[in-house]
Amino acid sequence: MADRRTPAHHTGEGKLYLCAIKDVFSNRIVGYSMDSRMKAQLAVNALEMAVAHRGHPRGVRVHSDRGSQFRSRKFTQALERHGLIGSMGRVGAAGDNAAMESFFSLLQKNVLDRRWWTTRQQLRLAIVGWVEGKYHRKRKQRRLGKLTPVQFEARMIESVALAA
Repeated sequence: MADRRTPAHHTGEGKLYLCAIKDVFSNRIVGYSMDSRMKAQLAVNALEMAVAHRGHPRGVRVHSDRGSQFRSRKFTQALERHGLIGSMGRVGAAGDNAAMESFFSLLQKNVLDRRWWTTRQQLRLAIVGWVEGKYHRKRKQRRLGKLTPVQFEARMIESVALAA
């Protein structure tokens, strides 16, 4: 797993915060959580989803920025409970979080800036639809050999099965 970041997005009802966790091997968003408040539980929920999607891996490094939700006791306890290793970027080093910055830039361009969102639920559904439908399954990525994250992971699973 790898990178997380939690930006706020505005709706007619107020802000919606998104915490996402990206597997930097396949560029797949493996965990995410959204809420009207920026709390540690938002990051914990995204981590729990990522762990469940990846079959409860142990010893994996989970990188984040220095947001308070990632330094919280709840989050560090969740990392320990799952046998994961926490890692934080340096202060003022934007390159440390480049993988997530790239994802959030695409989200901004393809979803957030497309229209005004009246409700948090509308925006939540648009984000999930874009991540699961477009980003994972239709957006081919040069770093993945012009495959989508889903196609790339399928190829890697095939390769491992053939090697076994």
